[in-house]
Amino acid sequence: MKATYIHGTTKSEQARLAKLNQLTNDSFVSFLELTNTSRVLELGSGLGILASEVAKKVPRGEVWGVEYSTDQLKLAKSESGNLRFVQADAHHLPFRDKTFDVAYSRYVLEHLADPVRVLEEVHRVLKPGGKMFVQENNILMCMFDPDCPKFDRVWSRFAILQSRLGGDALIGKRLFRHFKNAGFKEIELSMSPEIHHSGQSTLSPWIMNLIWILEGGRKGLEEEELASGKEIDEAINELKSFLERKDATALFYWNRAIATRS
Repeated sequence: MKATYIHGTTKSEQARLAKLNQLTNDSFVSFLELTNTSRVLELGSGLGILASEVAKKVPRGEVWGVEYSTDQLKLAKSESGNLRFVQADAHHLPFRDKTFDVAYSRYVLEHLADPVRVLEEVHRVLKPGGKMFVQENNILMCMFDPDCPKFDRVWSRFAILQSRLGGDALIGKRLFRHFKNAGFKEIELSMSPEIHHSGQSTLSPWIMNLIWILEGGRKGLEEEELASGKEIDEAINELKSFLERKDATALFYWNRAIATRS
């Protein structure tokens, strides 16, 4: 089964991705273990924003960004001589064995038809001792105070929609098993929190990111009869009301993994 990217590649989705990069890039780049000479592989480059930041951290190395979508790739720009993008399917990487010191993906495996196959390919192209760094979703690890039950209801159905499209919105909790099945021996799991509350400048962009995701999934949710237009509108309005509160807290946890090629 070929997975379908649930969010699409519209201009509004590209704007959402750019905002999400602003929120999460610094933390993720710090998570990577890079040297000046690292040869790095990025899976799912999207707009190329993250790859550009990583390339600055390896001035005497190089970064290769792999992206399947030609629409996204057209907007991915290399701002340095050590960054290159290639259009390819991550299930069949166009690189020789034992090529890279570091590989990473972020918000990518959840959209792929066979994530274990992709990790097997990463294992193949990593040098012995090379590491793969992953940050992924388990979207149900999303909590609010005060509670947002209308959003929670539609959000859980969004996870079902992604499954029907061939992806896995809960893949974050499966990372250890997937890496083991792909042949990796040394696997470290961790979590990266997103904690935003009233009075912080990050609360609004974080909640707006969730609203944009629901808007982007509206057609699919309705076509699959997972949520009505009314239910989606009520969920979005609940989040907008949440933003107006002076005592609101939003909590989310990214799932991370580091795996070493033996």
